[in-house]
Amino acid sequence: MLAGGERVLVAVSGGADSVALLHVLMRLAPSLRLTLHVAHVDHGLRPESADEASFVARLAHHFGLRVEILPVTVAPEASLEAAARRARYAALEACADRVGADRIAVAHTANDQAETVVMRVLEGAGPRGLAGIPPVRGRIIRPLIDARREEVVAELEHAGLDWVDDSSNRDRRFLRNRIRHDILPVLGRETADIVAALVRTAGLARELVESIERMAELTLDRCATFERQSVIVPLPALRSLPPSAAAEALRQAAARLGSRAPLRAWAYRGLARVLADPPPRRRFRLGGVTVEVSAGRVRLGRDAGRSIAARPVAVPGVTTMPEIGAAITTAVVDADGYVVPRERQRVAFDADLLRAPLGLRARRRGDRFSAFGGDERRLKEFLISEKVPRWDRDAVPLIEAGDEIVWVAGYRRGAAAPITASTRRIVELTLVPLAQVATDR
Repeated sequence: MLAGGERVLVAVSGGADSVALLHVLMRLAPSLRLTLHVAHVDHGLRPESADEASFVARLAHHFGLRVEILPVTVAPEASLEAAARRARYAALEACADRVGADRIAVAHTANDQAETVVMRVLEGAGPRGLAGIPPVRGRIIRPLIDARREEVVAELEHAGLDWVDDSSNRDRRFLRNRIRHDILPVLGRETADIVAALVRTAGLARELVESIERMAELTLDRCATFERQSVIVPLPALRSLPPSAAAEALRQAAARLGSRAPLRAWAYRGLARVLADPPPRRRFRLGGVTVEVSAGRVRLGRDAGRSIAARPVAVPGVTTMPEIGAAITTAVVDADGYVVPRERQRVAFDADLLRAPLGLRARRRGDRFSAFGGDERRLKEFLISEKVPRWDRDAVPLIEAGDEIVWVAGYRRGAAAPITASTRRIVELTLVPLAQVATDR
């Protein structure tokens, strides 16, 4: 949690747990060279909230620390507790940015962990839910997560420190309070140390989750292709993983694109669609990121993929396509001694048979293509046979002469204007990286 030398924003509500947290960090600050800053989030939901803010301000002054009182507005939702939690963490993160804090310390204890595990059991959660409250999440740390509430109170009494009691902690309208005051005491009569048992369950679940996370991370590092707006993962690599690890790989890929969505039941349903045989034909959303399956690959993207705008082709000359980072270079050469290219990136046509002007565009609905040495068929069928994924099909450059596609650039030459023994002049087209054009110039 702390290596030493950090600036720590300490979240202090005024309750026993948070006062003990501040007390402990003050004791550790000299040896760990910590710089502490106190923050109090005022939700404004209870009449006594102003008094609690004043108490925290006096406490921070007692310790010689700066304090920030953070008033927040809690949006009216079905779960007031969840809305307050989101508002609280948003305020703490913003305050940490403002004061330059490396860590945000919050005061969850082993009792909070036990209560959370029971809540997750009642929700029918899987291993990630049963792992409970993570000791470290981003820059949030929970130094008291292994301490019992009774230990916290005993330490405060020993240190002669006061705290305030939050009346909402006795309000049985909140599920957590019903678990704390009603369910755990009943379970405690059956299990000698119910808190320890539930904390142990959380620890075992967390070990499993961390293993799954590591497996998913290794798969992405080994197999995925990372671009600025997308991550592409081979479908066989996902199908080789246990379902939970495959789901985690998708979540991590989405997270690398900026998604912060948790892995809920809807995400597992989405995963089942990704791994289905046949896979889904339509893209869908996973926490603000588009997911699409095609040509044996899964693409997670913040956009729908690249597309080429129509433009004329300079003959001779260079036609750039910055939207895909490529260019078409063209040259007119004499046919004497010319060797017809056999590579996909370069094609040649009889200049006198090729209809002018040449144009460059992306595919359109209903396009047909006559490949050299093959039959005419729908362009869509050709691209599928070439295993071009759906998201890349609008980024395939099509060279058009008149109304005929004469080259699917990078894949196949068309049947038009073949080079024969009577050919006198040749138009040669080459697909090159845009960076190569800049270097040549």
